[in-house]
Amino acid sequence: MPIHEKSLIREENIRTRDDLVIDGVDVSGHWSTFIESRVVTDYNEDLEDQIAGLPGGENIHRCWQCGSCTNSCTVNALNADFNPRYWIYLIRTGMESELLRDKDIIWQCVSCNKCTYVCPREVAPEGVMKATAHWLELMGHTPKSPSTLFDEVFSEQVIKRGKIEESGIIRGFFKKTGQPLMQNWLTTMAFRLFKKLPFGMMFHMAKSTIFRPKTKGWRKSQLAIEDYIIEQDTKHRKLLGLDKPTSPTPQASNDNATSTLVEAAE
Repeated sequence: MPIHEKSLIREENIRTRDDLVIDGVDVSGHWSTFIESRVVTDYNEDLEDQIAGLPGGENIHRCWQCGSCTNSCTVNALNADFNPRYWIYLIRTGMESELLRDKDIIWQCVSCNKCTYVCPREVAPEGVMKATAHWLELMGHTPKSPSTLFDEVFSEQVIKRGKIEESGIIRGFFKKTGQPLMQNWLTTMAFRLFKKLPFGMMFHMAKSTIFRPKTKGWRKSQLAIEDYIIEQDTKHRKLLGLDKPTSPTPQASNDNATSTLVEAAE
């Protein structure tokens, strides 16, 4: 289905003659504006299958370009360049180079799921946006987004310890994003908590920060989760023709995760 929105016409494809007279009639300026035709030769015929193979992109083939997703989108209301319907169109037609032109804003989806609620074809556009952002990162087209880095810190703590400890997540996220730990808003919040929280709770939080306790009997669950993550990462990278997967945590290993799991179960 062709795209007709004027906002989607690239500025470099618009041609205007400032001085043009045809049959004695001055048609200079906007009267002589036309859209330069172009030929796309770099189609990626596997693009739709690649996105569909990642979590969230499974139903992209159902899209019939009604535009309900973009019309309801929270981010689009603030930034018209954020256009899920258009990106789904580019993916389904294999226009990878066009998709990459918007790579810096695709990850800005806030997961409000308005698009998913209104979609008449159950495409789950929110999932498609997440799958597309994941594809961009796996293919090396974009650095990891702040949300991805936060997910990594959060997941790593849960996988290792079976529980979360808020200060550890904040420290890990700041470290990955290159932010200083001492920030005005964080210092203010910590001071207010120190004044209002009971001493016992403060002591427990400090103890958890220092000793990093684990959920009792968590080791088997940890190994199972690590094994599943490696399995899924291997699957996704194989689909995209990439190298071997990375370990979900520094302690995990592609070679021994499965064998260790079996030994633990025995």
